[in-house]
Amino acid sequence: MRLFAALRRVECSAGIQPGIFVRLALSTTVLALAVCTISPVLSSQSSPSAKPIPVKVVIVAMFERGEDTGDAPGEYQLWVEREHLAQIFDLPAAYHHVRMNQDGVLGMVTGVGTAKAAASVMALGLDPRFDLSRAYWIVAGIGGGDPADVSLGSAVWADHVIDSDLAYEIDPREIPGDWPTGYVPMRRSKPYEPPARPDADGEIFTLNPQLVSWAFQLTKNVALVDSDRIRAARARFTGFPNAVLPPFVTHGDVLSGMTFWHGVLMDQWANAWARYFTGGQGNFMVTAMEDTGTLQALKFLSHAGRVDLQRVLVLRTVSNYDRQPPGVTAADSLKQMIDGDYDAYIESLEAAERVGDRVVRDLVVHWQEHELAIPSPQPAAQASERR
Repeated sequence: MRLFAALRRVECSAGIQPGIFVRLALSTTVLALAVCTISPVLSSQSSPSAKPIPVKVVIVAMFERGEDTGDAPGEYQLWVEREHLAQIFDLPAAYHHVRMNQDGVLGMVTGVGTAKAAASVMALGLDPRFDLSRAYWIVAGIGGGDPADVSLGSAVWADHVIDSDLAYEIDPREIPGDWPTGYVPMRRSKPYEPPARPDADGEIFTLNPQLVSWAFQLTKNVALVDSDRIRAARARFTGFPNAVLPPFVTHGDVLSGMTFWHGVLMDQWANAWARYFTGGQGNFMVTAMEDTGTLQALKFLSHAGRVDLQRVLVLRTVSNYDRQPPGVTAADSLKQMIDGDYDAYIESLEAAERVGDRVVRDLVVHWQEHELAIPSPQPAAQASERR
């Protein structure tokens, strides 16, 4: 009150309109009180939690059709519904929000293509709300299978993921007559020029063999969905013994790139490309569009100590064949798939969730062991695989 009286005396002596200084003092006082009141609230909203949420398993899906639940499923929906991923966390820097359940299982959707996958995984990996340092990552999605190795609805655990984008390319109409393709490895002058670069930077990712072998051993007898539709579709692949089998679980190599390619000649190239980068040890089985982007982001995050790259699995299930059946052109075969109406679409979604969730449940149930040590297959099982 003494302050306001003094201000009025100053106003009168200076011939200033009465009340100006008083109103200014009141406004300043109110603003100061407001700042003092709001500051703690803002601080609590902007500061990360003192203790990040520990994550045991991250399920990585690539696309969803419509909503996360209750409609026609994409790669995410069965996981959300069956793993009860009820808690939603906004992730504005990524393609889609993420979800968690009470068991420490987190699910995400990256978006289609290596670029969206890399950006979304990086956004999650750097989010201070989550402790991913001991988390296992399971990429679980659908893809096009090589009928020489797999049948519709089958599931493939990746030994290697090979990039199909990083390369030189010359139009096939301009290549030398003795070249089998216009696709040339980086820093090489012709297709499949030996040796493959020992310092390959993003062209190939090798998954932890111990973990892959354990996952395959755990899931190799999982019953997969068969149907009249996929029996009829695979029957067209006469001369391909593996293509006409009921769905099964196996392991092999995944080719990853932004282009959805199709056809006999492209399948031949994919097999040769995989053999080249694996030194003849690998076997291409299924193609996808995101996995090298996901693995590149995880590699960088491992450099920052945010994730453990040895705890990563890639599972791809066969929604369609990567080439046309005998007697059909590649163009006509591709035309049947342009709306995403793959012969084994639903069956492959089921396979990804059934096979992948067997691993998720084991990791969660035995977390006391798996948190500290990566699981290993039984020695007898490893010997059987080698044979």
